[in-house]
Amino acid sequence: MFTLPRNVWILTLILALAMSAGAMMVMVGGLVGANLAPSVGLSTLPVAMMIIGTAFGVIPVTRCMGKLGRKPVFLAVAGLACCASLLAALSIYIAHFILFLVATFLLGIAISGFQQIRFAAMESVTFERAPKAASTVLLGGLAAAIIGPELATIGNQLLATPFVGSFVLMAVLCLICIGLFGLFKETHTPLQHTGKQKVVIRDVLSKPSFIIAVSASVIGYALMSFIMTATPVHMHINTLYSLEQAKWVIQSHVLAMYIPSIFSGLLIAKLGVYRVIVAGLIIYLLTIAVGSIDSQLINYWVALILLGIGWNFLFLGGTVLLPQTHTIEQKFQVQSINEFAVFSAQGMAALGAGALLFALGWKGLMLTSFMIICCHLILLSWQACRIRSATVLELNGEG
Repeated sequence: MFTLPRNVWILTLILALAMSAGAMMVMVGGLVGANLAPSVGLSTLPVAMMIIGTAFGVIPVTRCMGKLGRKPVFLAVAGLACCASLLAALSIYIAHFILFLVATFLLGIAISGFQQIRFAAMESVTFERAPKAASTVLLGGLAAAIIGPELATIGNQLLATPFVGSFVLMAVLCLICIGLFGLFKETHTPLQHTGKQKVVIRDVLSKPSFIIAVSASVIGYALMSFIMTATPVHMHINTLYSLEQAKWVIQSHVLAMYIPSIFSGLLIAKLGVYRVIVAGLIIYLLTIAVGSIDSQLINYWVALILLGIGWNFLFLGGTVLLPQTHTIEQKFQVQSINEFAVFSAQGMAALGAGALLFALGWKGLMLTSFMIICCHLILLSWQACRIRSATVLELNGEG
């Protein structure tokens, strides 16, 4: 791992700092929203706006990277994140809810750019080392899971108005990211595109490997967001666990999302990406089983840890598989489609989690998740059959 090029380590450090914004927003977004929103029912809207901003930004951000290169766009989104953080601090200080929503939406757009860090890391190494590079960069999320909540708690006491200091500190970290991006070595040279590319992109979208890659990331992120968003609400409101206990479960979950990156890249290299994706789905089924058995604190804790591990396998598997489905000329179009699908699904899952929880209950939410996984397993089986059929036809043609 330590033999990876400097680019990968720079990107890992940047991801640790930049993605702290998302971790901090998950922790304080609802609290700030509850203080500023005209209705308590709108308290989670700031977090939803951040996710919507991420989904909105992925296509223009990735297309800009294709035309201008990664480095200029990385610098631009880091600058945008800095401005959005300061705007959020100002909106809290003057108690302006709409302005806070604008700030979180802009922060989401910036995060859509930071999500491209994992692809830049894979471009910095040879094809064989791409899984290791991707898993190493995701380790930055482990640090972000620690830094984000610390920013929230330290910044809460920093200035007179609660949480203003948290976003000021976030702006400082974004400034550091700008400096680190200055050390990043460009991995993409803008290419001249031909008129045939759109036709080729349609061919990519129908490839079984592309469908498996995108669906793994989409299901991984959407179900993770779906269950994670509903868990603290259900624990605190329905089963009357304390906020401290719910916080412990969520923190354990976030750590479990990134700790497997220490070995998941090696698993992909040893077992193959398809087996790791299937393992992620099996772990999700275990999550549902543990979460459905009982409402003891240990059940929520184990279920959310399993949820984090399953997310890591599915998201990393989809990330590593995606570059194998397209050519260099197609990568930014394909990546933008993948990112839009992933973060749109995450946004819908986060928005729908609360409504489904109160409409169907915890068991109903678990059953819905089980049905989604079963549908995904059917999709994977179908695409695997397509791959086998194509291989047999290719061998017969050669014969």
